[in-house]
Amino acid sequence: MKKQFVFLMISLIFFCACQSSTSEKESDQAGLDSNLAPTAQQNCYAYIKGKDTATLTLLTSGMVSTGELHYKWFEKDNNSGTIAGEMHGDTLIASYTFNAEGKQSSRQVVFLKRGDQLLEGFGEVTEKEGKVIFKDVSKLNFGQALVFEQVACK
Repeated sequence: MKKQFVFLMISLIFFCACQSSTSEKESDQAGLDSNLAPTAQQNCYAYIKGKDTATLTLLTSGMVSTGELHYKWFEKDNNSGTIAGEMHGDTLIASYTFNAEGKQSSRQVVFLKRGDQLLEGFGEVTEKEGKVIFKDVSKLNFGQALVFEQVACK
């Protein structure tokens, strides 16, 4: 009887240890899976001044942001296209590929994040491989010219 009791206790301890190990592995695996695939976050912004408007929709996953950018200027040519870039601290540096006047173009855009706002940066530009880029991103002016306010996404 004593041998059966000892055997039963050893079996019970072994069974509990195996169950604990399995739960820890499942928990660790769940943590790894969530670290491998960060969830994408959507944010929408709008600039409105008089009859001029611009909208920006960003889908951000980790450092990478993609989305759509539309400028609608009163009595001027509008342009609409896609944006793709990366966050560097509080600064989004991206490529904007758009259609304007029946022609597809590409230019670099830079936005500085301040709270719920994105400020578009402006500065000296140059052309490189058919794309307009800033000569020096560190010298951009983020004055209050175009301030995009965060809005509810539609």
